[in-house]
Amino acid sequence: MELQESRLSNGMRVVTERMPEVRSVTLGVWVGVGARDEPDELSGASHFLEHLVFKGTPTRSAREIAEVIEAVGGDMNAHTSRESTAYYTRLPAEHLDLALDIMGDVLTQPSFRPTEVESERRVILEEILMHLDMPDSLVHTLLSEQLFPHHPLGREVAGTKETVEVITRDQIAAFFDRWYHSDNMSVVGAGLLDHDQLVDELERTLGKIDHGIKPVRRPPVEPVAGPVVRTSEIEQVHIELGWRGIDHHDDDRWALSVLNQIVGGGMSSRLFQQVREERGLSYSIYSWASTSADSGSAGIYSATNPSRVTELLEVLDEEIAQLLAGGVTEAELALAQGCLDGSLVLSLESSEARMERLGWSLVHRDEVVPMDVELERLRAVTIDDCHRVAERVFGSERTMSVIGPVDESALR
Repeated sequence: MELQESRLSNGMRVVTERMPEVRSVTLGVWVGVGARDEPDELSGASHFLEHLVFKGTPTRSAREIAEVIEAVGGDMNAHTSRESTAYYTRLPAEHLDLALDIMGDVLTQPSFRPTEVESERRVILEEILMHLDMPDSLVHTLLSEQLFPHHPLGREVAGTKETVEVITRDQIAAFFDRWYHSDNMSVVGAGLLDHDQLVDELERTLGKIDHGIKPVRRPPVEPVAGPVVRTSEIEQVHIELGWRGIDHHDDDRWALSVLNQIVGGGMSSRLFQQVREERGLSYSIYSWASTSADSGSAGIYSATNPSRVTELLEVLDEEIAQLLAGGVTEAELALAQGCLDGSLVLSLESSEARMERLGWSLVHRDEVVPMDVELERLRAVTIDDCHRVAERVFGSERTMSVIGPVDESALR
C-alpha cells in the first residue's frame, strides 16, 4: 500500500492511497458532523444538507453537475451517519481534475436555491415515509431509541416528518457555515493518483476554507429503556435485541468484530446455523455491532411467523446464554478470523472501498491504520478476548424492539 498524508495551508488533512494496478480514482470529503450534533429542532439537518450540496453552485446547476460526471462514466454520492457526513465521486483516473473541480466547487459555495430546498424536502419526506413502511428498517430505529433514550444517538439520521417539514433554507445554510470548515473536514483519495498533485489542486479550493470549531458531544447517561412493541398487520413479526456496546477507541473493538462474526456474522455463524438451518425459524437472521465516539451498540435481528415468536426468542436467549457460559471454540475463532481477514483483503480491490475505509478511520478515530496492522490486530484476538467482550456487551442489560401482529404475552 502507498499511503501518504499531508495538510493544506489551512490545516485540512489529506490522505491518499495509491493503487497503481487500477484505472479509477475515488475522491471523498468527510465532515466530522452528523445527526447527533443537531439540536432537537434541527433533527435531520445533516442529512438534508447532504441532499443539497450536489444541487448546484452559483455557476453550475444540479443537472450540469450530474451530466458532467456521467459524461465520463463516473458517479457521485454522499451519506450521513450520526457522527459524520461524506461526499465522494468515483471516475476514471484521467478525469481526476474534474472530480477536484466539482468537489471543490460544491463544498465551498453551494447555492441552496430555494426551489432546490423545497424539491429535496419533498424527496426526504418520501424517504422517511419509505422507511416507515419497511419494518425490517424501522425496527432498528425503535431499538436505537430504547438503547439511547433522550439522547441524539437514539434518533433517526434523516430526522422526523415534523422537523424536516419546518427546517428553513437559512437554517441549513447556517448549519453548513458552522460546521463545514477546515478543522472539521478531511479529504481522502484512493486509486491511480499522484498525492502531491492532488494536494496542490486542493489548495486552490478547499485550502481556502476558514478554521472553525468541532462539535462537543455528551455521552449517554440514562440506562437502557425497556422493550418496545409496535403492533402492525403485516405477515411477519420483526424482532431486534440490543445491548450497549463499546466506543471507537476501545481496544476490545477487534475482539468484538471477531465475536460478532461468530455469533451472527455469516452463514457459518451460530445464529444462522441454529435459527435458519437447524430450525427453519427465519429467512433473515444476523447480528451486528457498531461503535461511536463515546458509546456503541450491538444487536440481533430476525423475523418470523407470528406463531413462532416465542420459540425464536427462546432460541436467541439460549444462544446468548451459552455464549456467556461457555465462550467460543478454537475452531470458531479461526473461522471468524479467516473470514474477516479475507473480507478485508478482498475490499482492497475497490478504490471506493479503500476511500471509505480511510475516511471513516480518519474522521472517527483520528488515525489511518495500514491494512497489515489491522490484519495483525484481528489475528491477535484470543478466546479470552472474546469471552471478555461477550461479558462486557452481551452480559449487559438487554432491550428489544418488535414490529408486527404479535401478542405481547408471547414476548415474555
